[in-house]
Amino acid sequence: MHAVRLHAFGPAENLTYERIEDPVPGPGQVRIAVEAAGVHLLDTALREGQTGPYPAPAELPTVPGREVAGTVESVGEGTDPGWLGKRVVAHIGMAPGGYAELTVTEADKLHEVPGTLGAAEAVAMIGTGRTTLGILGFTDLGPDSVAVVTAAAGGIGTLLVQYAKNAGATVIALAGGPAKAARAEANGADLALDYTLPDWPDRARAFLDTHGLWATVVFDSVGGATARSAVGLLGRGGQHIVYGWSGEGLHDGRPLTFTPEELAERGITSGSVLGPRMIERGGGLRALETRALAEAAAGRLRPAVQRYPLAEAAAAHRALETRGTVGKVVLEP
Repeated sequence: MHAVRLHAFGPAENLTYERIEDPVPGPGQVRIAVEAAGVHLLDTALREGQTGPYPAPAELPTVPGREVAGTVESVGEGTDPGWLGKRVVAHIGMAPGGYAELTVTEADKLHEVPGTLGAAEAVAMIGTGRTTLGILGFTDLGPDSVAVVTAAAGGIGTLLVQYAKNAGATVIALAGGPAKAARAEANGADLALDYTLPDWPDRARAFLDTHGLWATVVFDSVGGATARSAVGLLGRGGQHIVYGWSGEGLHDGRPLTFTPEELAERGITSGSVLGPRMIERGGGLRALETRALAEAAAGRLRPAVQRYPLAEAAAAHRALETRGTVGKVVLEP
């Protein structure tokens, strides 16, 4: 089979497309003919050998990639043969191997892909979708809500805008550049602003003043000055929900934090929702994955996807690192 391998930690160019032996499923495992493999910003940090929610690979070379969708073509010893021929999607977790034509994973990680979903969309929902629903577990959106969504043209941002609009909320979308802002507006945002322009906070405040509103929640994956300006739009009782701090890229962003005195003076709350609390509140990872796939299958959430050929994994990494992507990035063999 063909796969993308990393032989040495470093830049995107270290990802090489090559032919390697087909993986063999072990007991309790299946082998999937991959139709789409997810690429995450975290993958770029792991490629450089940095640690994060997942440890960097202990041994090289390795095949990166933790989200896949495709068709089960073989099963290991003791695995239910009923999986054979089924279209499935899985977040394969700590064991990488997704950037390939074939991959193996445990059968208990599989979800059947609903018939209405394509492989790329299923990959988007198994990772990005589950995270989005986990984030949303920390707030209660409704017609009286005014949500500010940073990175609103990204994978999670796209879904947050849709969910908030479905709940009847007013949405201010912040995106980097006019093209991304236009996509956020087309996605349903009531106001979409290019946060690379210095006047965006004034325009957001003018919109709120005109409608007699103030922001009730800021979904923040950017951090830094952009997040501080967004939090400035919150009224008393507002929430600052942090789920990332990418800044200009994963490696140089800084989370926006407040002292208890600042929070008390403003009458707002602020905190990161990533990690065990999000998983526990969502009923566990599998429950979040199941819900995410169901929301997409019903058409309530529509993931944005940007596709690259598997052989161009390095280009996909470079685009992610330079904010040149929109929505969830997937590789297709």
